[in-house]
This record gives sequence, structure tokens and C-alpha cells, in this order.
Amino acid sequence: MTPLPRPGRLAAADVLALGAHGLRTRPARVALSALGIAIGITAMVAVLAVPASSARALHDRLAALGTNLLTAGPGKTLTGAPSVLPDTAVPMSKRIAPVTASTAVGSTGQPVRRSDLVPRSETSGLAAYAATPDLLGVLGGEVRSGTFLGDAGAHPVVVLGSVAAARLGVDRVEPGTTRQVLIGDTRFTVVGVLGPMPLAPEVERSALVGWDSAKEHLGFDGHPSTVYLRAREDSVEEVRGVLARTLNPANPGEVEVVRPSEALKAQEITESANSALFLGLGAVALLVGGVGVANTMVISVLERRREIGLRRALGATRRQVRGQFLAESVLLSGLGGLCGVLAGVLVTTGYALSRGWPAVFPVQTLAGGIGLAVLVGAVAGAYPASRAARLAPVAALA
Repeated sequence: MTPLPRPGRLAAADVLALGAHGLRTRPARVALSALGIAIGITAMVAVLAVPASSARALHDRLAALGTNLLTAGPGKTLTGAPSVLPDTAVPMSKRIAPVTASTAVGSTGQPVRRSDLVPRSETSGLAAYAATPDLLGVLGGEVRSGTFLGDAGAHPVVVLGSVAAARLGVDRVEPGTTRQVLIGDTRFTVVGVLGPMPLAPEVERSALVGWDSAKEHLGFDGHPSTVYLRAREDSVEEVRGVLARTLNPANPGEVEVVRPSEALKAQEITESANSALFLGLGAVALLVGGVGVANTMVISVLERRREIGLRRALGATRRQVRGQFLAESVLLSGLGGLCGVLAGVLVTTGYALSRGWPAVFPVQTLAGGIGLAVLVGAVAGAYPASRAARLAPVAALA
């Protein structure tokens, strides 16, 4: 007796072609099923790529601004009352050998308002500080419009931080025009607007006046409220350890020393922790999309019973039928994953550009997005494919 020929094995390309044909026959259902996968992958790609872009932007900012800036401010006395920095704090800090530059600002305690029509209590979160001309050099800041204090002396002129300028409605300083703000009961002429200063956010929300001008017009006592200094990169921690004792030898415990770059890094860690929540939401959306794919494939098996029976009657093996429907599921999820990755790239790029960040896309995130979608498709299509393979030809054609 002549043995029956062994059934041929379909090549991978043929299996994919069969799966693609099955998708083309139901475009609307395929699009809706792929949408769930795409939403989940979009969320996951964006949640992973946005923090990477933020971290790169932070790294670039710190590289430009430097991590060698230290700030010192008054702490609390033993009784819990606010302490005061000595008026010799800046020259004393310059005695530390690794310190390359030092300056300070002093709080005047006077409110900043657009005009006398605004109540003194409504300060919009702004403060008036006395400053010296070397402040921008130490902080690495820049003047966005106009000039800095320079040789203003005791003249009532003011330079606004970026946030203060926005809240006071002063976008820029135009030549030939005069804009004034009220500090205390004295009108000061705005001569400059500063750019963002991430290492000194208190300066962004301040109105800066000359040191002598603050003493003459605002009753400033000459004591600095914050000392800013730059040290050699290899000696920052050593300077940090002796700074309090140098600024206030009598009461070093009443001086608080901070490294602003550490605060920016802590902010980045907080944002990364918050992104875990959105990553979880993306996983839920992906799970819902996988359920949708499984539902689509189960319905497809029920609708195509005659097709399955005919193929089995013509010699198709259970493995070939199972491979056909599994390929459909994988292609469906892969299509959704590819669309999700592209959407995630567009979302991340748009958000990064709106924040002025470089758009960063880890390769493992993009490849992992498509790979995860394919894995979800394989898992979601396993049961429908197995169900299709178990259909007997006679029962399917009945």
C-alpha cells in the first residue's frame, strides 16, 4: 500500500501572506482593534521617552550653568527666630582658597507692585532684592532685554527677573520708552529684564535694585539674605563643609548651605517617579487592546468556519490553520504597535519642542514597543488560533 504524502510546510512568507489577507477582508474591525494596542504603546513610549528628554535637557543645562555653585542663607537661631548673615559674608567667603567668585542679594522687605492702585498686600509672590553688578557673572545669567544695574549707584532703577517681568506685564525694555514699577512707596524705572535662571529661581521672581539704591530708597540694612559663590569643581564639597563657619564664625549653625544643582536633580527624580503612574496606565490600555484583539480573532473564527472547513478538506493541517490565525493576530497587534510607536515619537517630539528640550528616544524603548505589541498579539491570538485548528472539516462545512 502506497503511503500518503506528507503535507507540505508553509513558508513563513506564505503564512504572513495568509494572515495579511485575513486582515484586508475586515479593515474597519482591524482598525478599531489595532487602536487599543496603538494607544497603549503610544502611552508607554511617551512615558519613557519624555523623562529621557527631560534628563538630557537637565544634563545640558547643568553642563552650561555648572554644578559648582553654592548658596548660603540665614537659618534659625536656637530660639527658632530667623537669623541674619553678617554684612561681611561676601568678603569672608572670598577668603576660601577654592572660591573663584562670590556675590550676594539682600532682601529689602518691600512689596513690588505695578502701581499704587494695587494694594500693598497683593505682591504676586514677588520680592525686591538689593544686588551688585557682578550677580549675573556668578549665576551665569543673561539680560534678555535692556541692561543690568551696572553703575546705577543710588539711582532708582530696577532689573526684573523673568517671572517678575511676566507678572508685572513688562515683556521687554523698549528704547525711548519708560516703564516704572512701585517698590515700597518709590517708583523705580525698569532698565532690564533677565532671562531664566534655573539655579536661582528666587532671582527669577524678584525685582533687583542697586545695593546703594536699596539703602537710600528702601531702608535696606546691608545684610545679605543669600550669598552665591562659585568654587573649583574638585573642591565644591570641601568649600561646602567650611562655608558656614567662614561666613558666621560665631554661629555657624545659623547658616544654611545649599547646592542648587542637587535640587534640580531631585526634581528630575520626582518627575521620573510620577511617570511610573502613567506607565501603569499605558499597560492597562495595552491590556485592554490585547483583549480587543482576542475578541476580534474569536469572532473571526466563528465567521470563517466554512473557510476553515474548506481549507482542511483540501489538505491544510491543523498546524497550518493555527499558524494562519496566529499570524493574523500578530500582524494586527504589530500594526497597532507600529502606529503606537510613531504616535509616541510625534507626541514626545511635540512636547519636548514645547519645553525647549532635545527629543530623546531610547532605541530599546522603540524596539520594545513593537516587540511588546507582537507579544500581546501572540498571547491574545493563541486561544482563537487553537480553536480554529480544532474544527473538524465536516462540522465546519455543515
